[in-house]
Amino acid sequence: MATMATQKDIVVSLADGETDAVLFQPSGEGKFPGIIYLTDIGGIRAAQRQAAQRLSNEGYAILMPNVFYRTSKPPVMDIAALRPNPELFMKRVRELTEPLTPEAQERDAKGYVEYLNTFAPGKMGVVGFCFCGAVAMRIAAACPDRIAACASFHGGNLYEYKPTSPHLLLPQIKARLLFGHAENDRSMPAEAITAFETALKNWVGQYESETYEGALHGWTTLDNPVYNPAQAARAYEKLTTLFAETLGSPQPSA
Repeated sequence: MATMATQKDIVVSLADGETDAVLFQPSGEGKFPGIIYLTDIGGIRAAQRQAAQRLSNEGYAILMPNVFYRTSKPPVMDIAALRPNPELFMKRVRELTEPLTPEAQERDAKGYVEYLNTFAPGKMGVVGFCFCGAVAMRIAAACPDRIAACASFHGGNLYEYKPTSPHLLLPQIKARLLFGHAENDRSMPAEAITAFETALKNWVGQYESETYEGALHGWTTLDNPVYNPAQAARAYEKLTTLFAETLGSPQPSA
């Protein structure tokens, strides 16, 4: 394990424009596996930086892009201020997410992988939270020969009755998959989880899908009122196990 990761605010050039991002790099010399870390709908902020740095300390080079760059630079929204007003909250959510068409996400995915490859050549992982759980799946589908592990926690709308549903991307994905679902999640209700897990069973790849007891949407996020320390710890253990088993250990320099 590396001792302490550094973090640097950067700008990444993509096909559709430039995105603010944060690059986390472990201390020490050698080659470190790469991970694309996708925030929840609240975007890049202190709690997300803290979580990504903790993971980078395990020995991973991490790129945290502002996936909502088409709409706003960070901070993309003040969740605490908007949460009491559901109408305004959802208005802002639509402003952030509507430009992220499946085609736009695919273009972004290739740009993220290309940039991170500079620091972490080889197989990569991706993890997404909330809205970005589905984005993580799209990255795994867009870059199947590079993404070896893909995780989603309290991901929303992973199974929808529409032609753009993320579950329809499963045949394109080669990564090992990990899904942690919330209870009573309007963006991923129990019936959607059941249908999604049926699709996973019919897929040829390796996966794990679990609904975390007593965990509500956002339970892994430090600054979310529903943060659940015990279940967040379980999720983190599963995530680090996934990456250790698929991406391998950091390779020290000779």
